[in-house]
Order: sequence, then structure tokens, then C-alpha cells
Amino acid sequence: MILRGLFRRVAESDVNATALRQVKALARSALGPAAETTLAANEIVCADPSCPGVETVILIMAPGQKTRALKIAKAAAEVTEQDIRDALSAAGSLS
Repeated sequence: MILRGLFRRVAESDVNATALRQVKALARSALGPAAETTLAANEIVCADPSCPGVETVILIMAPGQKTRALKIAKAAAEVTEQDIRDALSAAGSLS
């Protein structure tokens, strides 16, 4: 019997990719229906002391508009829809 991979750890990148997909889904929900709007989400680690450490950046790319960036001072796995709504409100972009 071969048990290869039985105790395989989930790669950090797999967990991060799942969290980023969830952030994009939450952002899509917070923005409402906008079929042509493209979203991108990234988790960024900043070593600068003035940075929050880890932050999630969501790019909102709508046709004919400048790309907007929302920054949330949390890891992607911790971001909630309310965090996204708050960032949209702070940016004056809540639809």
C-alpha cells in the first residue's frame, strides 16, 4: 500500500489563492452587479515600519474609468465584506 501524499501540507500559496478568490467574490458582492468590471486582489507584505505589515489590495477596473485601488490592512483570509464596504465608503466609491 502506498501512502504518498497522505500527510501533505497544503501549500501556503494554495491557501492564499483561495483567500484571494474569496476576497474577489466579496468585493463583487459589495460592488453589486457590474458585469464588465474586472477585479484583482493581492496580499502584500510591507517591511517598511510605516506600513501595516500585511495588507490586501483590491483593484477595481471598470471600462472607461481609472483603476481604483482599495487597501485593507488585513491578510486576505481575514477580510470581510464589511471591510470592503468600509474601504469603498472611505474612497467615496460605494455604489
